[in-house]
This record gives sequence, C-alpha cells and structure tokens, in this order.
Amino acid sequence: MIFPEKQLFVKNFWVVFGFMAGITYIAYTLVDIGIKRDPEVGVIAIMGSIAVKMIFCMAFVLVYSIKAKGNGLLFALNFFSVYLLFTAFEIYCLLRNLRHQNLK
Repeated sequence: MIFPEKQLFVKNFWVVFGFMAGITYIAYTLVDIGIKRDPEVGVIAIMGSIAVKMIFCMAFVLVYSIKAKGNGLLFALNFFSVYLLFTAFEIYCLLRNLRHQNLK
C-alpha cells in the first residue's frame, strides 16, 4: 500500500516463508533434543543444525531460481530477510533455553 507501483514480494512468498518456518522448526527441535540429552553435545547439535539449515536453504534457492522466472534481486531480498528473521528467532529461543539451564 505504501509503494503502489513497486512489487515488494515475490509471487510465491508464502512458499518461501513456509519452507523457512519448516526447516527452522526441524532445526530447533533437533537442537533442543540435543541440549536436553547432554549440554556438551548441544554445541555440536547447534553447529550441525546451522550447517544442515544452510545446505537446505541453498538447495531451495537453487531449485526456486531454476523453476521460477522473475526478479532475482527481489527474491534474494525476500529470502534473506526471512532467513535472518527465522535465524534471529531460533537464536533467541536457544539462548533462553541455555540461560534457564545455567540457573539450575
């Protein structure tokens, strides 16, 4: 509404958002299980989830850019803004869980 002439989102923005939500949920769940089992293994679980999340995201970008023809810059801005949003959310939740473990 603010920029009526400009397109701010890619055509299938909710597909990108749903993919990121799903992959973040899976990564967070795996890290949470790893931290609850053994806190020292939790660090490896965190690093592993970050690596797996990044690999799946790169694969998604590759497949999406091959399948959908459109503005590549707009897709990159949309994707990385959603990626940063979900990464910040995941880090915030993990730090809250780790903070509660340090108080015990």
